[in-house]
Amino acid sequence: MIEDLGTEPASPVRRVPRVLLPFRRSAYRRLSAALCFTLFTTGLWTVGQVWEVVRIGGGASQLSFVAAAASLGALLPMLLGGAVADRVAQKTILLVVQGVHFALLTTAAVLSLTDQMQLWHLVAIGFLGGTAVAFYFPAYSAWLPSLLAEDELMAANGFEGMVRPSIQQAAGPALGSLIITAFAPGAAMAVAAVLAFAAWCTFWTVPRTPVRGAEGPARGVFADIAEGFRYMLATRWLVASLAFASLMVMVMMGPLQVVLPFLIKDRLGGGAGEHALVLATWGIGGAVGSLVMGSLRMPRRYLTTLLGLWGVAGLPLLAVAAAKEIWVVTAAAFFVGALFSSPMVLWGTLLQRRVPPQLLGRITSLDFFVSIAFLPLSMAVAGPVSEAIGTQATFVVAGIVPLIAAVVAVVLGRLPADEIAHPLD
Repeated sequence: MIEDLGTEPASPVRRVPRVLLPFRRSAYRRLSAALCFTLFTTGLWTVGQVWEVVRIGGGASQLSFVAAAASLGALLPMLLGGAVADRVAQKTILLVVQGVHFALLTTAAVLSLTDQMQLWHLVAIGFLGGTAVAFYFPAYSAWLPSLLAEDELMAANGFEGMVRPSIQQAAGPALGSLIITAFAPGAAMAVAAVLAFAAWCTFWTVPRTPVRGAEGPARGVFADIAEGFRYMLATRWLVASLAFASLMVMVMMGPLQVVLPFLIKDRLGGGAGEHALVLATWGIGGAVGSLVMGSLRMPRRYLTTLLGLWGVAGLPLLAVAAAKEIWVVTAAAFFVGALFSSPMVLWGTLLQRRVPPQLLGRITSLDFFVSIAFLPLSMAVAGPVSEAIGTQATFVVAGIVPLIAAVVAVVLGRLPADEIAHPLD
């Protein structure tokens, strides 16, 4: 099937590093370029929205509203996004999503630069942007296996695991902070809009592929979603992993995305530059961890390794809780990034290897849906909770709970027996 996609035949790979194997195919080179543009867009928006909230006089609670709206926007249509990805050409979905992102970012830039931005504008833009994301990830994940050979998937996930944090959390926010420092948050949003348009143009160059779920019987969208739910509930390793991921996201993401900027600002006396430095180091850690994982073969104990790494990913936040200097937060961010992102390489490959192709879009959407089910709540309560119990206690909870939850998930989910029965190495 790979040969029919307009990509060049696989060449000898003896001297090619494993993580670079997917780049033998022109379709993946174009897809990865579009992904990089998209990640820059997200990184610029991440830092831009924080300092736009500050610019209009908001604080941690107001940023919670914006972040929660984006999470809720992604959550509500997520299951629909998976069903659509299994029935509609994934290239078409991604083109529409990028068009929406371009329109939203352009609107945000104009409102900010003309000093017309209000909090409800940011909330609305965040919600609509999150809705677009709900269709982006299932379509992208379902498209990737049709562009690559099976033995190239872990390498592709490793490369993407490297560029996602290094661009989205490092290079993008760093560029955004420079633009904000020199000009204003609205200027960073304008650059993000230009990059969103560049991603839209690049997606056009990737060959269209058959939709592998479309050949099945025509059914309603609810029947398609129900089929995905049945598969998930009948698959023990999926249930255990997603239950753990839900709790991990609940306790970690709110403090990291909402409380951390104000810890840097209020306790350490930092600003946009220091915030961008911490995000950059977080991203670099994620890039290093993903690159190392993508260069390896699938471990035999892949489920235990997956949840074990995620479980200890929160421990560096204990250092953040006690930090008195910015370098401590920066060092902790590196290890959080490495320990959080490297298992994502295993997770993405695991879904692509063990989930039936005709269900991959729906299972990917269920993955995001269940994993981020409590993300809006995490974002909404992180600010008020930190104001009530203090930032130190907030980060202590975020650091300890994931490790306890990982142990419980491995034991109750009987994951060691499952990974031995279904080897992927």
